[in-house]
Amino acid sequence: MKKILALSGLLAAVATMYAQTPVPAKVKDSLKLFLQPVEVRALRAGEKAPFTKTDISKRDIETTNVGQDLPFLLNQTPSVVINSDAGNGVGYTGFYIRGTDDSRINVTLNGIPYNDAEEQAVFFVDLPDFASSANSIQIQRGVGTSSNGAGAFGATINFSTNEFNEKAYGELNNSYGSFNTWKNTVKAGSGLIDGHFTVDMRLSRISSNGYIDRASSDLRSLYFSTAWYDKNSSLRFNLLMGKEKTYQAWNGILQAKWDGDAAALQQHYVNNVGSLYFTPQDSMNLFGSSNRTYNYFTYHDQTDNYWQNHYQLFFNHQFSDRLAFNSAVFLTRGYGYYQEYHDQGDAGNATYAAYGLPPVVLNGDSVFSTSLVRQRWLDNYFYGTVLSLQYKSNNTQLMLGGGWDRFDNKHYGNVLWAANGGFPENYRYYNEPATKIDYNVYAKWQQQISERWTGFLDLQWRHLDYEMNGFDDNPSLLVHPKYDFVNPKAGITYTHYNWQAYFSYAMSGHEPNRADFEAGVNEQPKAERLHDFELGVQQKGLKYSWGVTGYYMRYHNQLVLTGKINDVGGYTRSNIARSYRLGVELQGSVHPLNWFSVDGNLALSRNKALDFVEYDDDYDNGGQVSHSYKTTNIAFSPSVVGAATLNFIPLSHLTVSLPAKYVGKEYLDNAQQEGRKLPGYYVQNFRAVYSLPNKIGRQTDFIFQLNNVFDKRYTPNGYTYSYVYGGQLVTENFVFPMAGTNFMLAVNIKL
Repeated sequence: MKKILALSGLLAAVATMYAQTPVPAKVKDSLKLFLQPVEVRALRAGEKAPFTKTDISKRDIETTNVGQDLPFLLNQTPSVVINSDAGNGVGYTGFYIRGTDDSRINVTLNGIPYNDAEEQAVFFVDLPDFASSANSIQIQRGVGTSSNGAGAFGATINFSTNEFNEKAYGELNNSYGSFNTWKNTVKAGSGLIDGHFTVDMRLSRISSNGYIDRASSDLRSLYFSTAWYDKNSSLRFNLLMGKEKTYQAWNGILQAKWDGDAAALQQHYVNNVGSLYFTPQDSMNLFGSSNRTYNYFTYHDQTDNYWQNHYQLFFNHQFSDRLAFNSAVFLTRGYGYYQEYHDQGDAGNATYAAYGLPPVVLNGDSVFSTSLVRQRWLDNYFYGTVLSLQYKSNNTQLMLGGGWDRFDNKHYGNVLWAANGGFPENYRYYNEPATKIDYNVYAKWQQQISERWTGFLDLQWRHLDYEMNGFDDNPSLLVHPKYDFVNPKAGITYTHYNWQAYFSYAMSGHEPNRADFEAGVNEQPKAERLHDFELGVQQKGLKYSWGVTGYYMRYHNQLVLTGKINDVGGYTRSNIARSYRLGVELQGSVHPLNWFSVDGNLALSRNKALDFVEYDDDYDNGGQVSHSYKTTNIAFSPSVVGAATLNFIPLSHLTVSLPAKYVGKEYLDNAQQEGRKLPGYYVQNFRAVYSLPNKIGRQTDFIFQLNNVFDKRYTPNGYTYSYVYGGQLVTENFVFPMAGTNFMLAVNIKL
C-alpha cells in the first residue's frame, strides 16, 4: 500500500505541473461537446423520455460507497431488493427490481453490455469497487430504452465512468468495519494536459471474513483511462481489471438450522444422509455450528477464483452542432474456476462412473467411488462494437445505432486429487465449448410536437445465434438455436412548468440462458416476450418533488423453475404461457428546512403466474407428482417494497442520514405455499458524513455507517425443495441470512 500511495502522489504532482499549461479558450469551448459520455447520449433516457427512471449522482455514490457491493448502493431506489451470500454485502451479491432478478436486467458499462452472455446474470464481484470509478448511474425500470445487450425484462442499469476532469486530483479512500472488512482505494488523475490529454487511474483492494462462516472475500481491481480531445473529436481508452477469490456460501442455511428446530434438523439428516446433498461428514457441522452463521462447506479451499479484464476504446466526433457520431470497440477477457471437494459418500459427484472411468481395484476389491478435489473452469472472450449517429435540432432528435458482439467460452473441468487414485494426471473430465453471436440495429426518434408535448419512437431488431456443444448432464447434446427479436417502443410526454406526465409502451424479447438448453432435444425452451405499459406523472418544486408511476408488464412464455425433471434428469426452467406484474410506484422528497429533508418511495404490486403446474419428486414410488394452480404469486416478488431516508444537518459540515427499508413477504417458488416463504422485514440503518474542506486536502470525508441498527434477524433470499417421502410431502427451505448490527468507518481524502 505504501508503494501505491507514493505512486499516487507522484502522478498527481507530475500531472499538476503539466496541467499548468494554459488551455486556449477555443479548445475549452470545444471540450464541452464531449463532457457527456457516449452512453448517456445513446442509451440513457433523457429528461423528456417517457420511461420510468432514477438517476444516482457521483456525490450520492461517494457517500454510500464504503466497501459493500454495487447492489447495496442501489438499495434506496424504488422496487429494489438486495441480498448477499456472505451476509454483509461483500463478495457475491444479488438484487431484484420489480421482482425481476439480475439475469433479466440489462446492465451496461459505458454503453457496453456487461451481463454474462450465457447465463445473463450480473456478477459485480468480478469488478470489485467499480463504484469508485462510476460518476453516474441511471436505473430504468421496465423495458426502458435498452439497445445493447440482452433484452430488459425488469429494468436497465447504465453505469458511466467516462468523466472529464479538467484539473489534476488525487484521492485516498480507506474503510474498515465489522467482520474484519477492509477497503483501500487510491485514485489519481492528470487533469487536462496541454489542452488535449487526460489520464485517470484507480487501484482498489477489498477483503472481508464475511458474516457467514468461512464466507471470506479477497478482491482486487484496477481502473485506467486515458483520453485525447481535439476541437471536434475525442478518443478514450479504458482498462478495467478485476480479480476475486471468495469462499463459497451459495448453499445457504437450512431453515430448520436458522430457526433452531432440532426435530426438523434431525429429520433432514435422516432423509438426506448419504445422498447427493448430504454426507455423514456433514453431521458435526450441521448440529454443532452457529444457527446464524452456518456454512455447508468446510473444505479449506472451497473457493471461487475469477479474473475479468475489460478493454474499451471509444471514438466520438462532432460533425456540427447538430450531428455527432459515437463508437466503441471492446474486449472482455474472463477466466477462472471454482474449486470444490466431494466426499466419497457423495453418490452424484464422487463415483468413477460420473467421470467416465472404470472402478479401481484396491486390495483385490473393486472400489466405485472416491473422495476428490476438482476445478470447474470458464475461459472466455467477449468482444464487439457499438456505435450510433445522432442528429439534434431545436425540436427533433434522431438516432441510428447498432452493435455486434461475439462470446466464445470454454467450459471444462479437471480432477486435481483423488483419495483412491484412478485418475490420469490433470484429467479433464468434460470440455464443452460454446459460442454466442449477437447483433442489432435500432432507430430512435424524439420529436417536440408542441410547446408541451413530446413524442418518442424506438425500433430495434436483434438477432442471436447460439452454438453449444455439450452440457454437464448431456455431453452429447449439440444445440444451435437462432432468434430474431423486433422490439418496438413508443411514448408521449406532457410537460408544463414543473409538471411532467408520460405514457409509453415497449415490447422486449428475451432468449433462454445456457442452462435452459440442457433440458434435452425434446424439451428445448422457447424465447420469452414482455409487453410493458408505463404511465407516470411527477411534479418538482423548489423544496419538494413527487411522482407516481403505474405499470403493467405482461409476459408470454416466461421461463420459471417448476420442479419438473427434464429428459436428462435435471431441473431446468420451463415456459409458462401467461404471467404479469401490475403495480404502482410512489416517490417523493421534501426539504422544508435548511437542515432537514426526507426522501422516500413505496412500490405496491401484484405479480401473478397463471395456470402454473408444480412438480415434486416422489421418493416413495419414483417419478414425480404434479400440482396445478390457477393463479399464484411469482417467486421473489413482494407486493410491498418501501424505502425512506431522513437527512439532518445538525452542524456545519455534518450530515446525518437514517435510511430505512421495508420488504414484504415473498415466496420462494411459484406455488404460493405459506411454508415456502421469506417473512417480510424492516431494516434501519444509520449514516453520518462529516466533510472538512481544505484541511488535509481539498476535502476530507469521514463516513460512519451502522447497518441493521436494531439487530433485525432476517433473510432476503433463499430457495426451496419439496419431495414425497413416507407418504408425506416434505418441504425443505434454505435461506441466506443477513448480518445483525454491523458497522463501516471510512476516511476519504481528496488531494
